[in-house]
Amino acid sequence: MSDPKPYIGGQAVIEGVMMRAPGCMSVAVRRPDGALVVREGPMTSRFDHKPWKWPGFRGVAALVESMRIGFGALQFSAEQQMTEEERASQGAEGKGTMIIAVLFAIGLFVALPQLLASGTGRLFGLDLGLTDARYHWIIGGFKLLIFCAYLGLISRVAEIRRTFEYHGAEHKTIHAYERGLPLTVENVRAQTTLHPRCGTTFLVVVILVSIVAGSVAAPLVLPNAQGLTGNLSVLALRIALLPFISALSFELQRLSARFCTTGPLRVFLLPGFLFQKITTREPNDEQIEVAITALQAAAWRGEQSGNAPADDAVLVFPSFEGFTQALPALRSAV
Repeated sequence: MSDPKPYIGGQAVIEGVMMRAPGCMSVAVRRPDGALVVREGPMTSRFDHKPWKWPGFRGVAALVESMRIGFGALQFSAEQQMTEEERASQGAEGKGTMIIAVLFAIGLFVALPQLLASGTGRLFGLDLGLTDARYHWIIGGFKLLIFCAYLGLISRVAEIRRTFEYHGAEHKTIHAYERGLPLTVENVRAQTTLHPRCGTTFLVVVILVSIVAGSVAAPLVLPNAQGLTGNLSVLALRIALLPFISALSFELQRLSARFCTTGPLRVFLLPGFLFQKITTREPNDEQIEVAITALQAAAWRGEQSGNAPADDAVLVFPSFEGFTQALPALRSAV
């Protein structure tokens, strides 16, 4: 019996797609001149120790690793759209940009919903204490509303809309791969843009879990919270709960992706799929070609990880056809 295929996940980047297989990663990007640039190589985890493989811990590890690797892939894809002079002027701005992005996300999806929930209670004269379960459900409602509005607004930006198209190409290509189909443009095009393991679904699960976690933890940890100090304490508690929430959400998504893809249990995937309708769009054939390139680059190293070279490689192909013609030689080299 043949060995099972390695698990592969992905992420859309600027004019391209990143794919991850066990122990390796690839990024394929379309340059403005039409050339395909592929960076592929081994992926060493900073959490490659036993405790981080256990349920609960592995969700936190996966989130941190995904942020680190995903941001690096985004940087690489952005560089491929620049001239040599623009790349040289980038300097060491990457880490600062990532920190700003994290702080922006906390402000938008953690602090702002709490502020709006407190304002709503005062506006309508509701007697909502900071430990009242209704208060945390209102926070969760504002989180979903802000998340939906944010996605709707950025989807109107042409560059973001193209990234959502690459997101759709990534999902379609992974579906074809998981079904054992030859990775042709025709086979990939026929697949759905919705996938149960999508990061968008993960964020929706995080929001839903945070509602329950906040309504349970606040009365236990801060039973007498009130006023400005109480609001700040609740905010700090909700930020402190994020690793726990992420870990639990990761496990719930794994279970739903495994057991809820068919039959009546599929209803549990619907909230995530509804939001994926915003974050994925139908790709064109050229975008599908990029996603196929990224997956095949990850797959050839993942299938032969024991014999793969230990360094990264950046390869440039004039077209998708050029990559396809070079693929047998690349596989034999690995």
